[in-house]
Amino acid sequence: MDENEAQQVANALRELGIRGIVSPEDLDNPNGRWRVYDSADPNTRRDITDEALTVVEGRSRQSGPARGFVVPKSR
Repeated sequence: MDENEAQQVANALRELGIRGIVSPEDLDNPNGRWRVYDSADPNTRRDITDEALTVVEGRSRQSGPARGFVVPKSR
């Protein structure tokens, strides 16, 4: 994921009422795994990825199947 894709995911989460920060799990490895956190501060942030996925999954059941975070690329 890159910064643009992370911003798209964050925007989609905001539309669902989730105020999360999308950031690499390891800040020194942006090519690694990305997670959703409750704040930008790496020293105090709490991982809320599972909570965010639960909300997304609940919405997906209402509108059809989904897998993880699927955000279309901008053209």
